[in-house]
Amino acid sequence: MADQTLPVITISRQYGAGGRSVAKKLSERLGIPYYDVDFVRLTSKISGYSEEEVRREGEDLGGMAKFINHFLTTASFSNPYDEIFQAQKAVILGLAEKPCIIVGRCSNFILREAKIPSFDVFLSGSREFRLKRAAELAENGDTDLEKFVDRRDHLRSTYYKAYTMHDFGIASDYSLCLDVSRFGIDKCVDLIASLATEQ
Repeated sequence: MADQTLPVITISRQYGAGGRSVAKKLSERLGIPYYDVDFVRLTSKISGYSEEEVRREGEDLGGMAKFINHFLTTASFSNPYDEIFQAQKAVILGLAEKPCIIVGRCSNFILREAKIPSFDVFLSGSREFRLKRAAELAENGDTDLEKFVDRRDHLRSTYYKAYTMHDFGIASDYSLCLDVSRFGIDKCVDLIASLATEQ
């Protein structure tokens, strides 16, 4: 049974920095659930959008999409990006009622706005390390791997900026920032578990 005194832990990450791996191992260590891919199913359920739409738009906001999003918002039209974000926000606030680990989706900022205590982590890594992990993940399809990693980082940064008005990866937005390429996944799990349980 999970220790109910544990904080909610949020993990923001550069693409290829091992966010999912860290969350999974941390979940096993602390005995609390982690939510990453599950967000798609949960958000789809309450938003009315298909899982494919949530997967495609749930954490990506490119330049043209940002322009369209701004236009639709200022023109008083509803748009899928805001509606999916609001659905994800509702999911995050619901999950945060119990100790858990939440990966991405501006969860650190959403919980801070709601005045829900959380231990917020940002994971980064060297380009070489992240490219190697990206190759192992093989999510780039026919796209050049370096361009794919750059694109994923850009989309996450744009998404975070659009919904928080903060730059992605600024240390002041987090309780702890770790270079996974320097410490390794297991050591990062050790550090997060140790510091989060001291709160």
